[in-house]
Amino acid sequence: MMTDLLLLLFVAMVAAFFWQLRQMSEIAKLFTEKECKRQRVQLLAIAQLNARPTLGSSTGIGWKACYLFEFSTDGVNLYRGHIHMLGKKIQKIEWPIFPEPQWMEAPTARGTVGGSCGSRGSCSSGSCR
Repeated sequence: MMTDLLLLLFVAMVAAFFWQLRQMSEIAKLFTEKECKRQRVQLLAIAQLNARPTLGSSTGIGWKACYLFEFSTDGVNLYRGHIHMLGKKIQKIEWPIFPEPQWMEAPTARGTVGGSCGSRGSCSSGSCR
């Protein structure tokens, strides 16, 4: 009887921790989507790197987690950032250095990326225009 009660309490505690991790994942996903929209980059993926039980979150016992997110500025290059959370609160977000996205200029931009004529103005053969 007592072991059944302890087993039931243990299962309930594991379920509560799992539920909290799922809530943290959803918060991280929504936050990352909002931040990527604000930075004008395309969010490709988000994944949990690690999670550790900790004391000191708003509920006492909670999780300290790190999430990895991948994004692109031009549809070709991939960049990775990190989100650190304590409980359900975002502690910090780490962005790598990336070029400013040019999504709005893409149809009219000429010669700004790669190609034989890397500058906007001049091309010795005249074939870039």
